[in-house]
Amino acid sequence: MTASASSIRFPPERRAVLAMFFINGAIFANWVSRIPTMQDKFELSDGALGFVLVGISIGVISALAFAGGLIARYGSRRVTASAAIGLCLALPLLAIAPHPVALWAALLLLGGVMSTMDVSMNAQGVEVERIYARPMMSSFHAAFSIGGFTGAAIGAGMVYIESSPLTHFTFVAVIFAGLALAAGRSLLATAPQGGQHGSVFQLPRRPLWPLGAIAFCAAIGEGSMAEWSGVYLESVVGVEATIAALGFAVFSLTMTIGRLAGDRVTSRYSPVMLVRTGGLIAAAGLLLAIIVPETATALIGFAAVGLGLSVVIPLAFSAAGSFPNIPPGSGIAGVATIGYAGFLAGPPVIGLLSDAVSLPTALVLVVIMLTTLAFTAGALRVLPTNRAAQHAAGS
Repeated sequence: MTASASSIRFPPERRAVLAMFFINGAIFANWVSRIPTMQDKFELSDGALGFVLVGISIGVISALAFAGGLIARYGSRRVTASAAIGLCLALPLLAIAPHPVALWAALLLLGGVMSTMDVSMNAQGVEVERIYARPMMSSFHAAFSIGGFTGAAIGAGMVYIESSPLTHFTFVAVIFAGLALAAGRSLLATAPQGGQHGSVFQLPRRPLWPLGAIAFCAAIGEGSMAEWSGVYLESVVGVEATIAALGFAVFSLTMTIGRLAGDRVTSRYSPVMLVRTGGLIAAAGLLLAIIVPETATALIGFAAVGLGLSVVIPLAFSAAGSFPNIPPGSGIAGVATIGYAGFLAGPPVIGLLSDAVSLPTALVLVVIMLTTLAFTAGALRVLPTNRAAQHAAGS
């Protein structure tokens, strides 16, 4: 490949957005890798842990109501760069929390800046797709998954060398803040779309609700893997903490593989079929991990969840960002608000059910939610029209 061809395929704007997705996934995964450590530190039951974890979910949902308005007022470039630095600065606060209530508050902050960055970097992705007239969203989300795998691997290594959470999180924050500063310079300049006096607070618009339902089910699955896979491996399967941290890493790895192939796959096959098939694969994988609670089968099951869900959120966000008469930031924020309600509902419900019955039984609820993707996928029938228009613009 010539240098000019490479620069066309990976222009600076695309590399910058890829870096932002990577940072977002890596920071979150580093936190996830230490959830069992924090549970042991504060001697939390599964139910109590669920209520602590809901702090990040409330932060995510609360910020989503403002993210679209902030992007419309200030542009996705400024919001993405600012949120990336804020996310890095928020991570070490988790380690110095002296009490579960303080940890809850720190997670609230982390969730808020993480979801603001999530919406703004997806809006950047839609704009880059539009300018270069080629599908890129799945590769952006692949970078998030690569970041998740990298962060989980870093976390497992830190657990192995018995590094304290404060040392671990501070080291990670410094490294990724530097990357964020470098990438922020190449983000695509976007003009404000809502004026300086437009409302920042925005609720999801009704036409986006069906896409939100798809994102909701996928978010339930992703959230359960992020926050309960390690706990499941340690408390149910009975593995050591170092192995437990690999649960989310395996999930992230297979999700990465699926997303790396996602742009090519979605150009060949119906998005509706991909989401229906992926939902059933994810449900079957998690069910395997529940029915056969062994290390190998649990990891295989978590891998199937990652592969099955790999293209669901990218397809939903790409459709939301291209929705007629709705700015990309507002469309993505609307779908994310509905979808990531799964992160709000998932942790406490799973924790409460785990205390009442067992963690495996509680995860059956997630299996049911993943199965519903086979019925809600029809909302993505709008996406082939958007893709066709995008390819036509580039021809």
